[in-house]
Amino acid sequence: MNDPLIFDSSVWIDYAKKRESPQTKLLTYYLENELETPLVPTVIQEFLQGIREDAQHQKIKSAIRWYTRLELSPIAAAIGASDLFRSLRKKGLTIRKSHDCKIAFYAVCFDLELVHNDSDFDLISTHSPLKIWKNNKG
Repeated sequence: MNDPLIFDSSVWIDYAKKRESPQTKLLTYYLENELETPLVPTVIQEFLQGIREDAQHQKIKSAIRWYTRLELSPIAAAIGASDLFRSLRKKGLTIRKSHDCKIAFYAVCFDLELVHNDSDFDLISTHSPLKIWKNNKG
């Protein structure tokens, strides 16, 4: 339970809005125990762009520098995500947000489980090497 995990923006947003779920409880556990919660650029963007208050936006931008940030070259990430999207489409599956393929690609590249509240990731994981965190407590 202490391995690094990637938390999708859906979880970070729910956490910020104080919505309780197994995913936000896990994120709280990781944050309170200072466990590694690496961030990917797309998650950073999606989380920050949804913050309305300037003070909170600035506070979170400042906090991001303390987190491990997973980085790939922008071209490698774009090509990898597009290959993933295309492979799913060839199987007759459409992912609603192409950014989810980029987040999934990062998780696959760094061999980390993804924690999410977005059904597209479940679909991606059944047809790709993406590993998702499963709540084994029911």
